[in-house]
Amino acid sequence: MPYNVLTVCTGNICRSPAAEALLRARLDDSVRISSAGTGALVGHPVAGQMARLLIAAGADVTGFAARQATAGLIREADLVLALTTRHRAWVVEEVPAAVRRTLTLREFGRLVGTIPPGAVDPATLPDDAARLAALLPLALAQRPRHAGRRHADDVVDPYGRSDETFRTSFDEITGALAPVFRAISLH
Repeated sequence: MPYNVLTVCTGNICRSPAAEALLRARLDDSVRISSAGTGALVGHPVAGQMARLLIAAGADVTGFAARQATAGLIREADLVLALTTRHRAWVVEEVPAAVRRTLTLREFGRLVGTIPPGAVDPATLPDDAARLAALLPLALAQRPRHAGRRHADDVVDPYGRSDETFRTSFDEITGALAPVFRAISLH
């Protein structure tokens, strides 16, 4: 059974499709990755500046079409990665039961980065779905260590902004994903 990951931003043309494409490029077929927007520009492709960055990173955005986030999509997700704290709040407002499986992308990366080494041995788990399923409760258990501290949990919105802002947004997404990929990597 696949492990469903949903990434959520506003328009679903910059940040959430970038996270989706980067996850898809690195994870095996046991994980089903999708994205949606809280105010999606339904049917639109990935914004050109972001698409160029993704293609250069080896990700595929062919055939992508933005879609609206719905309660049904949220309910189906085993893990929801919101691109800002406002997106996270929107998801939890739509589906309160999703609170324990909805984090911002940057929070998830930060929490995974503080899981003690060896807590997850990727070699003992059959696929990336099992690895992510094992990682989520360990990441959530790290939350108390970070309580009371200020964290930059939002990925900057590059929509309608400069190429430099798109690069910053892309770098924030890849930076948040790096500890996740390290934690589940077999290498």
